[in-house]
Amino acid sequence: MSSTVAPVVDGKLDLGTTATAETKSNALDKNAFLQLLVAQMKYQDPLEPTSNTEYISQLATFSQLEEMQNLTANNELQRASSLVGKEVTVKITSESGNVTYDTGKVNYVVYENGKALLGINGEEYSLDDVDTVVDSEYLEAYSMASAVVTAVSKLPSVANLSISNKAAVLSIKEVYESMNEYQKSFISKEDQKLIEEYFAKMEKLIKNAEASEETEGSSDSTSGESGQNNTGSGE
Repeated sequence: MSSTVAPVVDGKLDLGTTATAETKSNALDKNAFLQLLVAQMKYQDPLEPTSNTEYISQLATFSQLEEMQNLTANNELQRASSLVGKEVTVKITSESGNVTYDTGKVNYVVYENGKALLGINGEEYSLDDVDTVVDSEYLEAYSMASAVVTAVSKLPSVANLSISNKAAVLSIKEVYESMNEYQKSFISKEDQKLIEEYFAKMEKLIKNAEASEETEGSSDSTSGESGQNNTGSGE
């Protein structure tokens, strides 16, 4: 441990210059403050000693500072703990300045060196890195709506829709009809109308295909019966 925490200039402690790792830290802890106070008392000018009132004032000021630091730390821990189980997006800035984002559920919180760290997707991020807190219901609705709209955009136009698109359209329909009103609200009214047009067009195509199959089956059956009758007549 260092015996001197700040240099002495002209018999007085120079608090404007730091000399140890403790005074270089962002937060002055109790031990560092006490060392400063002892050093100040030790190297004070005996002809002009610091008054007891001033020491008491310094102690009171430090006590207030320490209380504020503890309150800030507790508030940070409470904020971090309230995010456990929630979906959040954290902003990651690399050393080169590139910015990326990671979204996931906060699984746990650890508190190290006065900082709250959030466990997300197997990584630990500072609470300061949190960019967005997302409600899980909101995220699910947004994801489903985005998936439906994206799938619809890959289909040909309604006019060019054919029976070959049956599997894709029915897959979209299954997801769309499973969505509640809140989830569907993430799809614009125009897109909802377009989706319904796709469903209606595919329903007609399926009916036409089924009717065509029935007609072909009936024709085959009639042809078979005619052939049998002709054979019988020949006999």
